Amino acid sequence: MPTTKHKRKATAHHHVKVEKQPGMISSHPQAFIGIGVFCILLSIALLAFQGHDNAMFGIAMLSLVAGVVLTFTAKIALRKKNSH
Repeated sequence: MPTTKHKRKATAHHHVKVEKQPGMISSHPQAFIGIGVFCILLSIALLAFQGHDNAMFGIAMLSLVAGVVLTFTAKIALRKKNSH
């Protein structure tokens, strides 16, 4: 057995915490709630007036999904922003 042990330096375990930049949705949640609601209304209008075309139906569904996801994430960001 060796008489001297290799010891790790304390600097090897030193981690610098990097602060994340705030995203667009967390910076302006009310604007993105409005954009999400607009996408939802656009999809409903496309389904009501031009739903017979397969391409318009697909665009309406994509707009609906995007609007729901955008509104949901913006509402979560708005709650977090108001709690701090």
